[in-house]
Amino acid sequence: MRPAYKSREMLSMAGSPTTDELLRTLVLILDLGGTFAFALSGAMAGVRRRLDLFGVLVLSFAAATSGGITRDLLIGAVPPAALVDWRYLAVSLAAGLLCFYWSALIEKLRNPVRMLDAMGLALFAVAGTEKALAFGLSPVMAALLGMLTGIGGGVARDVLLAEIPAVLRADLYAVAALAGAAVVVVGTLLALPVVATAIAGGLVCFGLRVIAIRRGWQLPTARHRAGPSSGDRR
Repeated sequence: MRPAYKSREMLSMAGSPTTDELLRTLVLILDLGGTFAFALSGAMAGVRRRLDLFGVLVLSFAAATSGGITRDLLIGAVPPAALVDWRYLAVSLAAGLLCFYWSALIEKLRNPVRMLDAMGLALFAVAGTEKALAFGLSPVMAALLGMLTGIGGGVARDVLLAEIPAVLRADLYAVAALAGAAVVVVGTLLALPVVATAIAGGLVCFGLRVIAIRRGWQLPTARHRAGPSSGDRR
């Protein structure tokens, strides 16, 4: 049986209907914001690869909704919101069309795909954590699910473009999402205001990602030492 959509205050006491409605609205706004940002990111990547209109729209929708769909399936919020609420499809298609016909405007931004990706990462990490907490997950699992929500769209985009997902090679990608999700969890445990906690978590995630991009911060990478070839053996 699907769990009830509870307030984040369940960690300490039963939440009021007003708080519960605020949380629902906040998650929806963050979800749609992340959907738009990731849709732009996916569509711009498609435009740069010279995909046709259909390809750009498919990439836009996949990048925009994969993280949220994965989150909803894992917490039992089925069918996923992105598949039953027309606004998710409308937002992702609008972003795809915007990029397809007016990509020159977006290209004026510095590293537009990366910046839009960072925005989507932050919004989805916060939304995923909030929704996971509302469905009764433990703080640690909620933070991990928030991170998964944030990185899902970028993974789908890169896989469809036959690239190594950014989460496996980029500067502080998943770590930034996890840091933002952790801020949300800590704010929940301390019973801080919902909106303030969400803003703080989003800023931490976005800030870390942008700084990592500009300064080249990254985790240690694997070093492989190739053994002697068969031709060198005597």
